[in-house]
Amino acid sequence: MANRLSGRRYAQAIFELAEEQEQLEQWDQDLRLAADVLGDEEFAVFLKHAEVPVERKTSAIADVLSEVHPLVRNLVSLLVNRGGVDAMRDVQEGYSHLLDERLGRQRVEVTTAVPLEDAELERITNFVAHLVGREVVLSTQVDDSILGGLIIQIGDRLLDGSTSSALDRMRQTVRAQAA
Repeated sequence: MANRLSGRRYAQAIFELAEEQEQLEQWDQDLRLAADVLGDEEFAVFLKHAEVPVERKTSAIADVLSEVHPLVRNLVSLLVNRGGVDAMRDVQEGYSHLLDERLGRQRVEVTTAVPLEDAELERITNFVAHLVGREVVLSTQVDDSILGGLIIQIGDRLLDGSTSSALDRMRQTVRAQAA
């Protein structure tokens, strides 16, 4: 829990720095890259290893993240030196959330049983944008266990129009009537 809280604090601090430098979108990309790099299991083990000197860890970070903004690299080094490698994803997610709020965007996750065509994606995006009254950033995933239909996750709201959920509701209705 402590890493989660510190991740939010770091996200707020770095967001303010990025805003001052008018590089909000660039830092978002840099933080995503840094979170992906620190999410690599082997690299994370290396960075967490107590017997690896701090200078070697810092050098590795500089090499791997040479293309990102120096302040983002400094943040990564700071987290590593404080034992917060696992907090990087929370920092990145917190930053992205702050950026979405600032830009009036809503992230939406759509799950379907089969991949969607471009026209279907556009229709869903327009529907959700109208529903939430904001620009929508849509990400999709395929899960054949839902059988058909789709599930739309908007923040903490869930619109479940999957075939598997409909079948579950029918089963419950039949069982209730049979009892």
